[in-house]
Order: sequence, then structure tokens, then C-alpha cells
Amino acid sequence: MVTDGPASNSPAPHKRRPRYAGKNPRRFEDKYKERDPQRHPDTVEKVIASGKTPAGTHRPIMVAEILEVLAPSPGKLAVDCTLGYGGHAVEILKRIQPGGRLIGLDADPLELPKTEARLRALGFDPGAFHAHRSNFAGLPRILAVHDLAGADLILADLGVSSMQIDDPSRGFSVKHEGPPDMRLNPERGEPASALLKKLKPHALAELLTDNADEPRAAELAVALAERSFATTIALAQAIRDASPRLKKDDANLTVRRVFQALRIAVNDEFSALDTLLRMLPGCLAPAGRVAILTFHSGEDRRVKKSFEAGLRDGLYSEISREVIRPSAEEQRSNSRSSPAKLRWAGKK
Repeated sequence: MVTDGPASNSPAPHKRRPRYAGKNPRRFEDKYKERDPQRHPDTVEKVIASGKTPAGTHRPIMVAEILEVLAPSPGKLAVDCTLGYGGHAVEILKRIQPGGRLIGLDADPLELPKTEARLRALGFDPGAFHAHRSNFAGLPRILAVHDLAGADLILADLGVSSMQIDDPSRGFSVKHEGPPDMRLNPERGEPASALLKKLKPHALAELLTDNADEPRAAELAVALAERSFATTIALAQAIRDASPRLKKDDANLTVRRVFQALRIAVNDEFSALDTLLRMLPGCLAPAGRVAILTFHSGEDRRVKKSFEAGLRDGLYSEISREVIRPSAEEQRSNSRSSPAKLRWAGKK
């Protein structure tokens, strides 16, 4: 008998089975059963019932109010400028069929393919949905790509999605330790850690004031500017150390404001929003409507002033006179909806 080589009676090397992560696993990937909803539907239900968002997902905010404002109907052309997890987009797509189209924009190269696949799997006509990797400032260019003069309804849900907040590798929060990155598009720009390292105290103080209305901006800037922070936890601790007299809840709020201010700066969010607001009237078809959901005062002020100026200058025929807030029930069932503010505008 011919063989390819000497026979070996040695036993195969032992392969250790993966260890059970236990009740309190450390890795984000192991910690949350709701990241696999098909295997753990009961866990997902419990998380939602507790007023929280299942890890790796996003619960759309003020869906009923947005649908009432935008009034999607069959055959309409819709644009979701911040596609995110696709929750708003799905509800709009349902209502513009048959014959309608939705164009979705999102700057996040990690989440956009997942959302596009999720929406495609729902069975809408292939031509009813188009996804583009772009922030909302690129709206005029995207409409031009499709040879469209304007959309019947436009939605922009500003801020950060739960998928981004919950993922420690993105560095948006202190829920889990990760690099202080905070970029919506990790392939562009510089992380928050690099920005902090190069900013002088006076520049950081201005940033904290402008982007988060931080009352202790000057004091915090002295403690944080031109320093290196390897993790979100280290940065948060430095913020708390600079605020020794604050109570725990107030210190946590300060941490959130600093993270918010850095995120806005890293992603140049106000500049992108200003561009969108300036371009919006020209991106709406006759009788078109736009709805914008904001999550902090700096965004809301910009939207309010832009809509008021547009009404005064005849660019809009009507606007929301009062801000629309989530219902008390929604705020109880989804705590992340609490700071949301909705405003709208329409053309003749």
C-alpha cells in the first residue's frame, strides 16, 4: 500500500471549547442577548418594556407625529436625510406605495449597509428605495444624481443613533470603555482624542459653550485641553475630577455635555446643518414639507430661526409655530426620546 507519508498515531490536538461568558461578561459582544433577537425574543421584549433600547438597534422617535406632519401618500417622493436604523423610513415607505420612492442618506459606512439590507429584505419594490452614503449637507447633489428637482417630503432626524451610542468601538458614550473617537464616519476626519490633544484651553472653552451650553466651560477647558485620553472612561473620569463639588447626577450631565460638544465638533455637525437649512427650500417640490427632529438647544435654535426666516422671506408658506415634543407615554417607554424636539415647514 502506498501512502503519502509516514503514518501518525498522535491524537488530534485538543481544542478548548469557548468559555461561557457568565452572568456579567466583560465584552460588549457577549453582554447583550438582545443583539441576537431571533434567539432571545423574550430579552428584547423585557428591554423595551423597561423603557430602554435593545443594544445594536434604534427605536424611531415621534413616528406618529412625523407621519402626521409629512402626510406621506402613494406616489410621493420622500427623502430620509438620516437613515440610521431605518425605523422612520420603513413607515414612510409603507405609506408612499404604490408608486412612491424613498431616498435614504447616511454618513455612517458601518451601519448604512446593514440598514439597506434590512429594508431590502422587507420586500419593497427594488426601485422604491435608494441608499446613498452622504451626510444631509449633500442632499442637493443626491437629488441631482436622480435627476430630481425636489422631494415631496423630507425628514432629518439629527443626532446619534442608538447603534452608534451602544457600540464601544465608536467612542460616543461611557457606557462601555472604548477609544474616544466619536466620528459618524470613521473613515474621515480626526477622532475626538486628537482634537482634544491639539486644542488650547480658550478654544476648548468656546467649543464647550457653543456646542453644549456648558456653564463650567472655562474651568473644564483648563483641565482637559492639550491632554491625551486613551479611553472614554479616562476622559469621563478627568471631567469628573475637574468637577469635584458636583453631585453625581450633575457630574454625569457634565460628562454628557462635554461628549456632545466634542462629537458635534469632530463631525462638523452645525456646519452641515446650516448647509442643509440653507438648501432645503430649493430641495422641496411645490406643496412639499420638511420635518426636522433635534436633540439639543443648539440644533433647535438653528432650525427655528431658519424656518422663521424662510417664512418671512416667502420661501415657506407655513411653519410650526410651537415645538412638538414626545408624548409623556413615549418618554416613559423610551428614555432616549426625552430631549427630542420636532419642527416642520411647508411650501405652497
